[in-house]
Amino acid sequence: MRLIISLFILTAIISCENNDNAPDVSDIKTDLITSRFERDLFALDTNMLTVRLDQLIGKYPSFGENFLSTILNTDPRWSADTSAVYVKGFITAYRNVFDSTQKVFEDFTPYEKQIEKSVQYLKFYFPEYKAPQKIITYIGPMDGFGDILSEDAFIVGLHHHLGRNFSLYKSTYVNETYPEYISNRFEPDYIQVNCMKNVVNDMYPEKIDDKSLVIQMVEKGKRLFMLSRLLPSVEEYKLIGYEKKQLMDSYEHEKIIWDLFVQNNFLQTTENNIIKNYIGEGPKTMELGEASPGNIGSFSGWQVVKKFMEKNKDMTLPNLMNTDAEIIFQQAKYRP
Repeated sequence: MRLIISLFILTAIISCENNDNAPDVSDIKTDLITSRFERDLFALDTNMLTVRLDQLIGKYPSFGENFLSTILNTDPRWSADTSAVYVKGFITAYRNVFDSTQKVFEDFTPYEKQIEKSVQYLKFYFPEYKAPQKIITYIGPMDGFGDILSEDAFIVGLHHHLGRNFSLYKSTYVNETYPEYISNRFEPDYIQVNCMKNVVNDMYPEKIDDKSLVIQMVEKGKRLFMLSRLLPSVEEYKLIGYEKKQLMDSYEHEKIIWDLFVQNNFLQTTENNIIKNYIGEGPKTMELGEASPGNIGSFSGWQVVKKFMEKNKDMTLPNLMNTDAEIIFQQAKYRP
């Protein structure tokens, strides 16, 4: 019988800030350059769009074609004139979104500096990794892609960072793809977080086929730990995608959360129907109450990794990421 626990009612008065005891990276050089693709796109003369669009793609050789084919879903079999008509329709329909982004991101410099700081930490911990040297901002369909990592650029979807109360985020067609618990993160502050999440996923693609729940939890925890080192000044709740109160309550009820997995014998299960309830995006964890967050297995996995690293203070971040999750779990001896 599954253990049912009702909690997440009271707000815990504890700190959920990330550890800011970070290395000095001020001498590490970065060469990030930001290009505002959305400004160039919406400034096009729509009366000469076929020619001007071709020129725009030439200015953004690696991103322009992908914007048309992948983000706007134009068909490569279409003629240039047909594609131009389609793009003109997008520009017309999204003019208000563009105007909103230009108010929020009139000056993108603060966000460029945030990403630049994370790239410095990235180079400190992983000097062999070829970090992007460009930032490209753009606007795409509200129910489509957001922040992307390409071979040479951090690609930032400004349409997904206009603040949780932006009216279109509440629309049905957006909610079908991005429910409220996800669109609540569509804030400017998540640009830096998303850029580094994409880097972590690029460096360490998840390979979780047929793995037990606890192994998947620890793998998620490793990635969150790495993210915390690349973003040492960012509050933890943003790294895992919780509301601040949800993370505070998770720490307050850390033992009860772990007992949920232990007492129900879930840790070694490989049943996908069980695993998906505790790993990945979700509005809540049913057993923990209406106000609880989803993805609670990643929270516990993160605490396992923290315990492991407390016992292995000299371990480098690359070595942690390459350490088998089973070894981490066994050596951590996590008992909240």
